[in-house]
Amino acid sequence: MLEAKPFPAQQSMIISTHYPVMVIGGAEDKVNGCGILTAFFKSAGGRMATIGIIPCASQEPSVVGDRYYQIFKEMGAPQVQILDIRQPKECDEERWLSILDTCTGVFVTGGDQLRLRDLIGGSKFIAAIKQRIGIGNLVMAGTSAGAAIVGEKMISGGSSGESPNQSLVDLTDGLGIFPELLVDQHFHNRNRMARLMSAIAAHPDKLGIGIDEDTCAAFENDGTFEVLGKGTITIIDPGKLTHTNYPAADEGSPLSLHNLTVHVLSHGDRYNYQHRAVLRS
Repeated sequence: MLEAKPFPAQQSMIISTHYPVMVIGGAEDKVNGCGILTAFFKSAGGRMATIGIIPCASQEPSVVGDRYYQIFKEMGAPQVQILDIRQPKECDEERWLSILDTCTGVFVTGGDQLRLRDLIGGSKFIAAIKQRIGIGNLVMAGTSAGAAIVGEKMISGGSSGESPNQSLVDLTDGLGIFPELLVDQHFHNRNRMARLMSAIAAHPDKLGIGIDEDTCAAFENDGTFEVLGKGTITIIDPGKLTHTNYPAADEGSPLSLHNLTVHVLSHGDRYNYQHRAVLRS
């Protein structure tokens, strides 16, 4: 199994890098060591990898796609393809499915998660990605918008800086790669704790995960993820929730949520999202 270079502050910690799915909170380091991107590169096969970049969440897919193309080529990937899909109907075309079939890793860029969902949701393209992740021969990473879409339910917008309330968050369907999760990104950087709490009040069957910038939930095949990067991941677990006034509250009224479990995890911490438990080192 490949190993990643430890972060300078944690030289004694060696981390596994064979991660089938990497969910990144956005603004990952692209210049100074590229720790998260390097972990993805190694997980996808390193110098034997064929990497597909999916930039269609962006308003400037050519510019964004080329930036990641240059990064992964400089790391030593022998093949990097930009899957520049512009229309939903293209997702069922053989040209893109054939390229996808050659990839050992796909990287989904940031942008607008609604645009991304509407382009690839319900297509043969996303079905092929999910199938290959399931059988273990494809690694997927998504940053920012590419992180937001992984749950069955998705935060599509909203605001911050207020108490939890229904109007604080816009919710819709995601792509369901991890149906039990509800992900928010740029988390502490954009003061989104109340937004994620509002989302969990609406869907208390989900597990809330708020991921900071330059931080990643690196999932393995055993129901766990490891935290990589410079920030934190906040877990909001409503499994023991005893009361919320969400069903009766007016749209702008403050929400009550009693007995939430909250964890804040940093680099090297591990969490079992199926059993909802922090793993002790």
